Amino acid sequence: MAIKTFSENTQEQGMKTLTLKTSVGELAANLYLPEGESKDLPLAIVTGAWTTVKEQMPATYAKALAEQGFAALTFDFRGWGQSADSVRYLEDPARKTADIAAVIDALADQSFDEFADIDTSRIYGLGICASAGYMLDAVNHNSKVKAAAVVAPWLHDRELANAIYGGEESVNGLIKAGEEAAASAESVLIEAASSRNENSLMYQAPYYTEADRGLIPEYDNQFNVASWKPWLTYNALAHAGKQDKPVLMVASESMALPDGAKKYLELSGDHVKAQWLADITQFDFYDVAEPVSQAVNSVVQHFNAN
Repeated sequence: MAIKTFSENTQEQGMKTLTLKTSVGELAANLYLPEGESKDLPLAIVTGAWTTVKEQMPATYAKALAEQGFAALTFDFRGWGQSADSVRYLEDPARKTADIAAVIDALADQSFDEFADIDTSRIYGLGICASAGYMLDAVNHNSKVKAAAVVAPWLHDRELANAIYGGEESVNGLIKAGEEAAASAESVLIEAASSRNENSLMYQAPYYTEADRGLIPEYDNQFNVASWKPWLTYNALAHAGKQDKPVLMVASESMALPDGAKKYLELSGDHVKAQWLADITQFDFYDVAEPVSQAVNSVVQHFNAN
């Protein structure tokens, strides 16, 4: 049986393209709106997995949120997709967290009268996979955000990174390669995903290597080797105990890193809750219709309650 997925390759009716002027520079964005005339729309910012652009899984979730009465915005991080920067394809959690915070600041002061009646006093954050950690850090103690949710969260600390990437020695080797790349006069880039290139970052990974799913024309499909140090030394759990926003985690034991979500939950207080769904893989969370619908329904309920 063919897997039903949400198409992300065509511009949908009700989508508006924007250029956000933020404190970190101009960022390309897409705004998804409900059909028909609506008033006082809440606004959700949606971010995706590592190496991705706004037209991939962020668009899937933004369109689903728009169908449930939200204005939903996706954007390209600095140096990714249509957001120009001198540094390209860098998966730096601190840098991307700063981008999310800058977008929140810009949207809180933005007028959308040209497009829709949007209530920017009701801003929510939704992070998918790797950007779950970035989103949780960006909204923490941010008075401009009401609540946040993460789907299929990838949340690692150094202990988990060592376990995932082959042990301490292997991780140190990747960090050294990253440091050397960062010191190079020219960017050191590798293919992000490939079904043929064994040296790609994600060799034969589902979604990213499938043209009817994540391998879309907008996808940069590049990885800056200088990313290894900031990525591997990132601790997505560091601020869990101080999280002050109502947070919902939508997770599954079958996703890529359930132990990270469990650690975050253990370290956090009463503000953070989780919904565990059965037998949903990391990649199915990205675009398969039923898991996406389940996740979005839970996220909408959480946002509406806060």
